[in-house]
Amino acid sequence: MRQVREMSRMATEMAEQPTALAALIERRTEIEASVAAVAPRPLAGTVLVARGSSDHAAAGGRYLLEMASGRPTALGSPSITSRYGASIDFSGYLVIALSQSGQTPEISDYLARARAAGGVGIAITNDAGSPLADAADLTIDLATGPERAVPATKTVTAEMLALIMVAGALGQGPVDLDRLEELPAQVAAVLADQGAAEAVAAQLASAARILTVARGILQGAALETALKIEEITGKMVASHSAADFLHGPIAIADADLPVIAFDSPGPTHTDVAELVGKLRARGCAVHVAGPDPSAELPLPAAPEPLASILGVVRGQQIASSLAALLDLDPDRPAGLTKVTVT
Repeated sequence: MRQVREMSRMATEMAEQPTALAALIERRTEIEASVAAVAPRPLAGTVLVARGSSDHAAAGGRYLLEMASGRPTALGSPSITSRYGASIDFSGYLVIALSQSGQTPEISDYLARARAAGGVGIAITNDAGSPLADAADLTIDLATGPERAVPATKTVTAEMLALIMVAGALGQGPVDLDRLEELPAQVAAVLADQGAAEAVAAQLASAARILTVARGILQGAALETALKIEEITGKMVASHSAADFLHGPIAIADADLPVIAFDSPGPTHTDVAELVGKLRARGCAVHVAGPDPSAELPLPAAPEPLASILGVVRGQQIASSLAALLDLDPDRPAGLTKVTVT
């Protein structure tokens, strides 16, 4: 078996996350001030647009933006403009486009069209010289350094952190500064605890199908973990909201379906805990990622927006460990490239 975890670019870039996040936190005041300066007043609402892992960062971030601003936040669909040619009035809207490379044509085109239709555009990207940055009124440069492995790692957690800062610029910040400053050390602690992820990966190695679940802000972590396992290992992984899963999909739950559940002692904890109980009653092996001491995938105690970032790091570990068990190269998943042109 290859020494994938120690030698892969993915593992190297995962290990860079504490430093990258710390550097971004140091720019918090500057970033929040720049967003506040360009945001429409009054703000009609916010639209997030992204693909792939960036879309999963947006899935959790939309909760933060909507709660902070008190205005609706939506996930935009690039095909509305690129395929259907719809004309949308974005007057009064803040439109945030996320792309680690800034090279996805549909995302840049959507942002340019939104600005032409009255919106204010922000690009969150790891390349300040990219086409997406050129299409924006304001660019938040993640500045994580080059990300060469095909699976995105450090750019995803940086995007999630950037959205926490955007929320802080639009209203009451979702995380106090002292808790935010704890994040790099907490990510480092998760990365140092590889054994928990390896133990769960060993139980997933023979699974034909896998499920990830969460609710609310943590949904982004569940979606991103599903993607990481799918793209690196080729296994089929479904991801559902804990609430939505009860409305029909629970029929697929049986002893052959292992589950990764993301939990946090916040407003959605009761719902996730209830679903975990029902899944275990149906014979599912459920691996909980959370701060409870009994959790199979323990996480440091953190506010829910930060818990989602920690959950994404756990998901990266599981996918990387599973690749090692299956003797796969996580840097070059079959049929995938770093930038997908759509």
